[in-house]
Amino acid sequence: MSSDNDTVDAPPAHLAARFYKSSSYRRKSSAASSRRNSLSSHHSSRSSRSAHGGPHSTHIAQHLRRASIIETRKARLADRAAHAEQVRLRAAMAKAAPRTSTTSEERALAAQQAREKFLAQVAANCAEEVKRAKRVAEDTREKKAAEHLKLKEDMLERLAEAERRRSLLQQSQRRPRTSTLPSVEEKKVEPRTWKPRNDAEAARTIQRAWRSTKRRRVVTEFLGLGLTLENIQKTSFEDVSGLLSRDNVLESTSKLLGLYGLQNDVVDSTSENAAVRTFLSTFLVLGHPAQVLSKDGEQEKDLLEKARNLLVLFDPLLTNFSSSPSIAQLESLSEAYASFQTAFTAWKDHDSSVLLDTMLAQFVELDAIWQSVKNDKDGHVADDYREGIQHNQTLLLVRLKRLAGPDRAVKIIKEAIRKSRKAKGKKRPPGDVRPRAASFPSADATPPSLTPIEASVSDAAADTLAHRRAAPLLPDNRTIMHELAINKEYRIDTKPKTDMRENVIREVSETMRQGLESDFGDIFVIAMAETIREKLLGLVVPGKSLHALISESLDTAMIADQVKMGAFSYQQFFSFMNSLLPKICAPVRDADVKALAEDQTDDPIERLARLNYVIDLLSIDHANFSLQMNAPLLLREATGYEQRCFANVCGNDTLVRTSQWWTRAKKKTEEEMARRPNGSSLTPTARVTPDKIYMQGLVDLAIGVGEVQEADLPETLELDHARLKRMRMDVLRVLVISAILLTAKNLMRRDVRSQWKEQAQRMWDLPFHDAQAFVGAIESRYALPPTTKTQLSGTIDRILLDGRNRQATHPVVKVLLHKITTHVYNRLSASSADERVKGASTASQVLSSGGLPEFVVHIGALVDELQKVAEVDREAHGKWYDGIIEAVKREEASSV
Repeated sequence: MSSDNDTVDAPPAHLAARFYKSSSYRRKSSAASSRRNSLSSHHSSRSSRSAHGGPHSTHIAQHLRRASIIETRKARLADRAAHAEQVRLRAAMAKAAPRTSTTSEERALAAQQAREKFLAQVAANCAEEVKRAKRVAEDTREKKAAEHLKLKEDMLERLAEAERRRSLLQQSQRRPRTSTLPSVEEKKVEPRTWKPRNDAEAARTIQRAWRSTKRRRVVTEFLGLGLTLENIQKTSFEDVSGLLSRDNVLESTSKLLGLYGLQNDVVDSTSENAAVRTFLSTFLVLGHPAQVLSKDGEQEKDLLEKARNLLVLFDPLLTNFSSSPSIAQLESLSEAYASFQTAFTAWKDHDSSVLLDTMLAQFVELDAIWQSVKNDKDGHVADDYREGIQHNQTLLLVRLKRLAGPDRAVKIIKEAIRKSRKAKGKKRPPGDVRPRAASFPSADATPPSLTPIEASVSDAAADTLAHRRAAPLLPDNRTIMHELAINKEYRIDTKPKTDMRENVIREVSETMRQGLESDFGDIFVIAMAETIREKLLGLVVPGKSLHALISESLDTAMIADQVKMGAFSYQQFFSFMNSLLPKICAPVRDADVKALAEDQTDDPIERLARLNYVIDLLSIDHANFSLQMNAPLLLREATGYEQRCFANVCGNDTLVRTSQWWTRAKKKTEEEMARRPNGSSLTPTARVTPDKIYMQGLVDLAIGVGEVQEADLPETLELDHARLKRMRMDVLRVLVISAILLTAKNLMRRDVRSQWKEQAQRMWDLPFHDAQAFVGAIESRYALPPTTKTQLSGTIDRILLDGRNRQATHPVVKVLLHKITTHVYNRLSASSADERVKGASTASQVLSSGGLPEFVVHIGALVDELQKVAEVDREAHGKWYDGIIEAVKREEASSV
């Protein structure tokens, strides 16, 4: 029994299934990822069941798995809680940390810059599209206007044809015959008569009929004038101008403008006439734009468009004049008329100012020519010029009074002439330049020598004076006579010599210092004293007390003995000079002499250098005063003196360079005449004459951008080498500045004739390597958009490259160089007084329209100087030129 009691028998399967049901049947299914629902779980369940074979063991296994799953979930939840805590801590730390907006601000700034760059790019890209759209719209408008005018013309032709046929039909109709015996007496019908209901309606009817009749009469009168765009285009400009100035045209137009309310703001007859003429200008502008408008700019295009819009709105009112215009039509017409008036006034003011400046410059140029020739009585030059100048000035005065009014025209002419004469007047140095020791009682007295004194005391002293010979203080007599013949007011300028003289004196001082330190110091002291003595004796009149004082005090033998004995005192020497120089110098040099006396430097060499510099200035003053006193005498002998000097220099040598220069000029002149149209070369003014050949050669030397080569310079013009170099440098600056200003005006849509003198003056002294300075000169007056500034900067770089290389490769520079060369040659080669006056009077207009308005005066001065150079050169070297001409003719005859 005991064994039986200890043994537990398992219940039958169907009972065990009822009492020991699996927990998986009682619990809901968990997530799809649960281990209990996996295939491995089912496999292990079956295997356990099959291994143990009982439900109890199955229950224990499931319990263990459930406990394991719970522990796993607890661990997973703990990990999640730890991760959430870490996230919370990081968030708290980030929140507590100080915020920096540097990155965000940088991003916002970068976004703003990118946006602006994008908008600028869009604006640049759209500008061309907008321009193209405007052009298409304008073409469309013009096409519609043309179609409308054509339809209107066809309609008028049809109405005229219908009217003609109606009149013919009425004339051909015969009156019907009536029966002799009326059969029945017809009943008379009373015509219906309209009667107003009251007086107000009757008044309105009468007013309406009166306005309609008045409108019909005014429009019919205006249409009878024949003022249509087609008729204006078929008529010449002069005839149209005469037609529009007639009184009946002005009266009819005034009535028409008053009919449509376009003269409501007119207060007097003057304003009424101005408004009428402004309206009539639409026909003149659209009918003859080439004669009215001086150029095709943005302002002119806007004026044409507004004039066209005004006529397009006006035509329907003239066609349907039987009915009253609507309020919308009148408002549109009034706006178009006001817009055209504004554009016309702006264009007229701008064009009038440009024309006023141009004509004023022409008047001043004619006055300058008259001032230069009015005193020439012997050659009868004044008589030749007087009539032509007076005629041209009268014409200019009439035009100026018409543009600016009588009072203002006279005022601005006087002011311009006063400034011109003041600028071209005698440029006298400030102060009294007459040396106190100078005395020239008569013009017959022989002036002192103008050449520098070259004295030699010894061989060592000659070495010291070698610097002075290499860089003389004063030009030689031939150069002075040549410059005085070209310019009667010529004076030796001290400014170009100052730096050179200081360098020479510095070198001499160093040489003397080295000599004094050596054994030859005494020789240098004696040589310097002798040089100063000779200079001072040249500044005083021989026989006077100062001449004797200088000769005795600065005796070379006495100074040599003092130096040899060691008794020479620099202090006594400088004290004597400080007391002597104020008695010799001109009042204008008192400040320099006083500064020299107050200088108590211990170094005697530096004091000697300053003493030499002051004495050099006194020598220049003395030479200039000598020129002033003896200019008439020197001018009478200038031509003969130059001929003798040139004969001594050249001797019997052949003038090879002059012959080659003449041959080149002759060939170029003949080629220029051959390029003219057929028939024009046969006129007297087109013949190749020696004067034209000479002027062509002179222009080729003076007008250019490169250096004047010595091989190209004729022997007859050697004295003008420095002048020709200066002229070429001035022409190069004129070309560079004018090309830059002309490009800026075109980019900014400005009139090329407008004068930017302030910008040109600022650019004149700028170096050619600083492009930004040229851009800044333009920006100082006008605001440049970024695109325009970039394009202008690139053009300026290319133009300045030509200036630095002294060449003309840029297209604008080439064109301007050709215009200057042609203008200067035409003025120089004028053969008669009328041609010269005409060239001078039209110079301002020609140069302004050619893009050179800022340099009209400068180029005019260049022409005057070249004319004087040519006159002096041909008077002095005429016989040599005649010999060259004969030689060239013989060579051509022998070659044929």
